[in-house]
Amino acid sequence: MVKEPIFLKPVFKERIWGGTALRDQFNYEIPSDQTGECWGISAHPHGSCEIINGPLKGKTLDQVWESNRELFADQEGEEFPLLVKILDANNDLSVQVHPNDEQALELENYPFGKTECWYIINCEEGAEIIYGHYAQSKEEFAQMVEEERWNDLLRKVKVKPGDFVYVPSGTIHAIGKGIRILETQQSSDITYRVYDYDRRDAEGNTRELHIEKSIEVSMTPHQDVALESIEEVKEGLTSKKLIEENYFTVYHWDLDGGVTNEVEDNYLLVSVLNGAGELIISGNTYSFKKGDHFIIASTISNYELNGQAEFIVSHPAK
Repeated sequence: MVKEPIFLKPVFKERIWGGTALRDQFNYEIPSDQTGECWGISAHPHGSCEIINGPLKGKTLDQVWESNRELFADQEGEEFPLLVKILDANNDLSVQVHPNDEQALELENYPFGKTECWYIINCEEGAEIIYGHYAQSKEEFAQMVEEERWNDLLRKVKVKPGDFVYVPSGTIHAIGKGIRILETQQSSDITYRVYDYDRRDAEGNTRELHIEKSIEVSMTPHQDVALESIEEVKEGLTSKKLIEENYFTVYHWDLDGGVTNEVEDNYLLVSVLNGAGELIISGNTYSFKKGDHFIIASTISNYELNGQAEFIVSHPAK
């Protein structure tokens, strides 16, 4: 039985809005100067991460999900439930929306919709996201889209480093230029674009829009969700629970020194946003640094963290 952390090799995605921050800020080897996404923890068919240590080295996360379910608290389901990304919005992302589980199954024959959340790692001063809209009915929404009244329709919100944004399925949204985020989401890649600023790719083509599906799945009227974070200090670790909802629980951890934690009947997805340190399990020491992504399996009873580091940590709903 595997009783060591599972370190993962990220998968990178080139995007029309991507840049070089994933290289410049996280020291990743990126495929081009338009790299928009680092899939740090993924078993998705469009990019499953390879394991780079231990007895499972060389296997992909989707393979291990199939063959070693004991590492994941014997969780049921055909698909690994979550996907963790770091995004570099060197330019504005398209205005988009994602379906819920029922809609994804009906429209795309895929078991997961896409509820997600964002932790703002850093951003340019004055940076904005699009979060929600002002239409009061689907008919009004459709009319405003048809008339391209984007300034009247779309709700803009300023963000700053350390902000947390919950984006349930059905929420119209877009990450704005100059923002780097860590995204925790359901393991789905279904995106319906509403508006893409009429921009063209290197071949002069516009990207496909999905207006009818967008209108069908959008929350109308938009409703904000009230969030309440809970902070707990244990030894050298300050843990802030950012959200607990139907698909995931997400924490921000700030480590300054050392802490010993127990694994409580689940597994943890860990991404290192800053700093470095050591993870000690059963007397064995594993180093981690900024940009690393690893899983603490449910077969591990307890672990020790030492160092100065900042993490986003999540686990699926039990």
